[in-house]
Amino acid sequence: MTFSHSPVLIYLLVMILIWWLFAHRRKATEQRAQARKQQAITQGLDQPPTLHPTIDPNLCRGCGACVTACPEGEIIGLIDGRAELIEAANCIGHGACQAACPFDAIDLVFGTAERGVDIPALASDFSTTRDGVWIAGELGGMGLIRNAITQGVQACESVAERLRKQPAVNPQSAGCDLVIVGAGPAGIAASLTAKKLGISCTVVEQDTLGGTVAHFPRNKIVMTAPVELPLVGKVKLRETSKESLLEFWQNIITEHQPDIRFGEQMIGLEGDYNDFTVTTSHGQLQCRAVLLCLGRRGTPRKLEVPGEELSHVVYSLTDASQYTGCSAVVIGGGDSAIEAALALAEQPHTQVVLSYRGSGFSRAKSKNRLNLERSAVEVRLNSQIQRITSTQVVLAQQQQTHTVAADLVVICAGGILPSAFLTKMGIQVDTKYGNR
Repeated sequence: MTFSHSPVLIYLLVMILIWWLFAHRRKATEQRAQARKQQAITQGLDQPPTLHPTIDPNLCRGCGACVTACPEGEIIGLIDGRAELIEAANCIGHGACQAACPFDAIDLVFGTAERGVDIPALASDFSTTRDGVWIAGELGGMGLIRNAITQGVQACESVAERLRKQPAVNPQSAGCDLVIVGAGPAGIAASLTAKKLGISCTVVEQDTLGGTVAHFPRNKIVMTAPVELPLVGKVKLRETSKESLLEFWQNIITEHQPDIRFGEQMIGLEGDYNDFTVTTSHGQLQCRAVLLCLGRRGTPRKLEVPGEELSHVVYSLTDASQYTGCSAVVIGGGDSAIEAALALAEQPHTQVVLSYRGSGFSRAKSKNRLNLERSAVEVRLNSQIQRITSTQVVLAQQQQTHTVAADLVVICAGGILPSAFLTKMGIQVDTKYGNR
């Protein structure tokens, strides 16, 4: 009798052991998630920058599918058997968590109850409240490469449909059909779409090739799924680097020759649909419609210190290798500043000083802070830039003045969001507090 029941007993013991191991591992995982959440709050990393998930605890069953699906790492964690956004500041709005949830417990929203996010009001075809003006990409709140490309294509298709339905009143004075502002993923995709559809278009970009792509981190960039690019075909960049992505865009531009004017900034817009005048830093452009693919960085924020206008002062670092052997000063306390300093420090015979007015880098990712500690970058906290000369930077630190050699000055003080610029153009901008 005892022998006949022994297989059942062994089975029960094995099941109990498996359950205990699972529960023990689950508890350890939840404790780690709780610790990371508390650390994020302490470091001020608990506020998401843009589109992010909200999780309904009444619908969540704690299956962990969202945790596994996120390509950015442990942004979501399980606490008390329910999923929670743990490192909100590092969430970039992939939406893979929402797609993976089998219980429809996740919504993607902009802003939080504590901090609103300005988002232009857009119709389903990406048109704005200013007739004849469309918006695509990061400016509309979608900061991912794949989404930006898709929106650029769809917005340009919407423009083309409108142009067909309402022809130019005076074709001779209409100029080009479309002016696209911004040559990031959305802008380039839109320009290729225009070329495919036979729409004459000009792209103006205040920055260099790739627009906001040039400001991405130097390590891997993840695309959650392939995307179709007009004239090119299906693009599969599951994991790539910023440098490879810029090379990819350069090859496309070289092959298809869209009219892109780099180093030209849009200043204003006058007129109406079919008869717009776009004022830029280089003159004026006549067009029938406008597509804004500006990105959310807007115009780089200036420090307004003497010497900031000098030629060796820049607001982004696209190629650190050209500064080999230089003395560089980087200003700022966020991820962009740290990544710029680290990139420069990797170059042979380069001396790098990172100056930040704060007492610590609480806004930066933990990985960047760790890499900074291990690097040769000289960090000067609680320092304030006073002036810039052709060879030096003068810093005020602890009631003393310090002079630092500087062949290069990189200012990473963020950007001025273009909300006021949009409002001036007659485009409605709404502040989102945790809603779409």
